Amino acid sequence: MKIVNVVLSGGVGSRLWPLSRKSKPKQYLPIFDNQSLFQKTIKRNAGICNQVMVVGGVDNYELSRDILEKMDVSDYLELVEAAPRNTAAAIAFAALSVPSDAVMLVTPSDHLIGDEEKYQNSLKQAIEMARKGSLVTFGLIPTRPETGFGYIEHKGNEVLGFREKPDLSRAKEFLDKGNFLWNSGMFCFTAGTYLDELQKYEPEVLEKSKVALQNAKDGFLPLELSMEIPSISVDYAVMEKSDKIKVVPSSFTWSDMGSFEALFDYFQPGSKERKGNNLALGTAGKHVEFVGLQHVVLVETPDAILVLNKDNAQEVKKVYERLEKENPGLLN
Repeated sequence: MKIVNVVLSGGVGSRLWPLSRKSKPKQYLPIFDNQSLFQKTIKRNAGICNQVMVVGGVDNYELSRDILEKMDVSDYLELVEAAPRNTAAAIAFAALSVPSDAVMLVTPSDHLIGDEEKYQNSLKQAIEMARKGSLVTFGLIPTRPETGFGYIEHKGNEVLGFREKPDLSRAKEFLDKGNFLWNSGMFCFTAGTYLDELQKYEPEVLEKSKVALQNAKDGFLPLELSMEIPSISVDYAVMEKSDKIKVVPSSFTWSDMGSFEALFDYFQPGSKERKGNNLALGTAGKHVEFVGLQHVVLVETPDAILVLNKDNAQEVKKVYERLEKENPGLLN
C-alpha cells in the first residue's frame, strides 16, 4: 500500500518575525535540539510512510532540498508553487500526482510533536479510516483554553462541527464541555477521495489546479495559471462541507510552533534561552539580563529587535502585516 507523507512547507511564519523570514521561514530554523521542524517532520513520518512529497514555495524549495539531501532522502517527490494558493490547491497538486488509491498523510512542516507511540497509534487509526473512504483529521485533546487554534466538536470519531479560533471565554466553555478538540491541521485520506470531494464542493479549485499542474515544468508550477486558482483553505473547501469527515482524538503532545508563546513554552527554565520567566533569542555572544520584567520575549536579528509580552504573542502578525506595507525589506 502506498502511503505518501505530503509535507506542506509553503508558510512564512508571520507570527515569529523577525526570526522567521520569507527567505528562511520558521520550519527551516535549526533551533529545536539543533534540528529544524521540517527535518523533524520527515523523520517522524518515515516509519509509516513509504514516500515523501514536498509541496513548497519558490522562495524556499532549495532549503527543503538541502535538508533532505543531508538526511540522505533521495527518493522524494517535489512540487514548487509559484505563488501560495492556500491548502486546498496545494493538496490537490499532490493528490493529482499520485495513484488514486494512495493514502496521503498531509502534514504541515512546522509542527512539534512528542509521544511517538501515541502519535504512531493515531496515524494507524487514520490510515485504516482513510482506506475505507473517509477524510480524516486529527484532533488534539486540549490542555488549556487556547485562543490561537480552531476547534473540532466531536462524538467519538464523528465530527459534529468545526469552530473558528475562539475568544478566551468561548475557549473556556469548549474546555468545560469536554467534547472539543484542537484542530491540528493534519489530514489523512486517499488521493481519490479528496479529489472526488473537491470536485463536489470546489470544482473550480480542482479544474484550475489540474491545468496549472499539466503545465508545470520539472515540478515548478507556472505563475500565471496558478494565480487563476481560487485561494481557499482545505478546511473551508472540503473538510467543513463533506459528509465523509472523521476525526481521530489524539493525546500526543503537539504544538504548531506558531507564536513566541509556543517557543517560550518549548525552551525550559535552565536552558540558555530562558532567563527566569523571560526568553532571549538570537542574542548569541551577548549577555542579557531582565530586571523587573516577567514573561517578556526579546528577539534580536542583525536588522531588527522585537520585545513583547508572551501573552501578546498573537499580535506579532499585526506587526508583520504593517511592515508588508511600510518596510517590506524587513520581511525577507
